[in-house]
Amino acid sequence: MYGYGDIMLFSGSASRDLAGEIAEYLSLPLIDYDLIEFPNQNLLPRLHGSVRGQDVYLVQSLNTPVHRNIMELLLMIDTLNRDSAGRITAVVPYMAYARSDKKDQPRVPIGARLLADMIEVAGADRYMTIDLHAGQIQGFFSIPGDVLTAFHLLSDYFIGKDLENAVVSTVDLGFAKKGRNFAAKLGTPLAFVEKRRAQDDPRARATSVIGDVEGCNVILVDDEVLTGGSVVEAVEILKQHGALDISLSFAHPLLVPPAVENLRNLPLKEIVMTNTVDIPEEKRLGNMTILSVAPLLGEVIRRAHEGRSVGELFNE
Repeated sequence: MYGYGDIMLFSGSASRDLAGEIAEYLSLPLIDYDLIEFPNQNLLPRLHGSVRGQDVYLVQSLNTPVHRNIMELLLMIDTLNRDSAGRITAVVPYMAYARSDKKDQPRVPIGARLLADMIEVAGADRYMTIDLHAGQIQGFFSIPGDVLTAFHLLSDYFIGKDLENAVVSTVDLGFAKKGRNFAAKLGTPLAFVEKRRAQDDPRARATSVIGDVEGCNVILVDDEVLTGGSVVEAVEILKQHGALDISLSFAHPLLVPPAVENLRNLPLKEIVMTNTVDIPEEKRLGNMTILSVAPLLGEVIRRAHEGRSVGELFNE
């Protein structure tokens, strides 16, 4: 124990399954609370018991319904703060608004900065998250935090598969740096799917592959899958360039419609993801492999509570 009371682990509505696994890893109970929703959609969390002086961890991913989940997170932090918790850590495996990290056009907000401010104002003392879309979002927080990655979990899985004639490819050039790290760890060549935007088309579309994938088994990597549109284009163009088996790897399974149908219709050997977002049964396909981030988050929670290094987990 590091200057605070016992660990108290709470789960928001969006992360029941993951929080339950974290509780099991830590051999701790998952503490429940009431969440009352009024006819006007206002939310009211109510604790079942005191958290005074305790080291509290609240697990809540900010996936769909995004704004309800954000408000539940903020209201729960405020509730814990007003009940005199010793320390409050917001454990947000998937952080919403992570793509809104800069003003890339006139007259638009920076949503990630606003969300960071709200989490702090609500009363969080620390935060934890996994694989932010943009690393600079760490600088939007004034409170300390642990920005973790599922990179080792995903790459170690594919190392264990011992794939022959493998090539790592990114869905687009925006994931190039992380894709390079993935390929370096697996000891494979690297390719990129290139996208370009036509004058009369509002969205960029896959046009070519940089690198050689002909006759190769491709591991297609990205950070998240939303509708699956980019994956569809990437798989199609990789196949056109002679790729054999294609496996898909990503951290955040947002999977909003029509993502599941898109993935179901693709010739993918395997779809490998983590459970930063709880995945209901109706979104699970037979070729999906779900790797749990619960041991990672559980161990980081334990080390944070005991005042031990988190970097040692990754030999840093």
